[in-house]
Amino acid sequence: MGTTCSTRALPDRLDGTPQKMWSGTMNGTAQTPQRRGPMLYVGLMFAAIGTVIALAATGAINGPTALIVMIAPLWLIIPAIKAANRRAEASCGGKNEVNRRYTKRVATFTSFYLATLALMTFVSKDYDPSLELRTFLAILPGLAIAGVFWAIGRLIVEQTDEFIRMLTIRQSLWATGFALSAASVWGFLENAEIVIHVDAYWWAVVWFLGLGLGAIANRIQYGTWGAV
Repeated sequence: MGTTCSTRALPDRLDGTPQKMWSGTMNGTAQTPQRRGPMLYVGLMFAAIGTVIALAATGAINGPTALIVMIAPLWLIIPAIKAANRRAEASCGGKNEVNRRYTKRVATFTSFYLATLALMTFVSKDYDPSLELRTFLAILPGLAIAGVFWAIGRLIVEQTDEFIRMLTIRQSLWATGFALSAASVWGFLENAEIVIHVDAYWWAVVWFLGLGLGAIANRIQYGTWGAV
């Protein structure tokens, strides 16, 4: 997770002695203390989301309750992205404006999702809204999730580092393949009355879980997580 800068050797000095390798620090500045990495937050988020999905699938909690409980782990997206940006800035010796814009967009749409979900749940529970109002309130959280997809698309478009762009695209392809495959298999199992019905919005959650799988695949093959 996060961008990386490659380590490269500097040309030999005039006396023939080799210079030290450059690894992202500039002007001889000391390395910054190690801080929590992004994968810690991602791991905690996935573990919490997986627990909520399991509880919902077994009927321990109902759909609306699951949506409310899901609010807490979703907030971990923001510190995960910030941790990835800190790591990129430390390794590259500067600030990455593309990642900063991505962080702001994801934080904005995540906050909008949480606010609209809470509003929809509150109004539906304590009042008897009309069909038009219920439709309007139900669309808003979906638009917030669509906004996160748009933010990831803008990250790919605006990314100037071709290697990091490739890693981000790989993550997105992993997520898409994982989510569509899971939806297809579950749909046929559901049609055969083997498993319970799952609301369609859960496949967006599965897609985000697929981003984590893509990051792991990037790490294994290229030695870095990626930018999402």
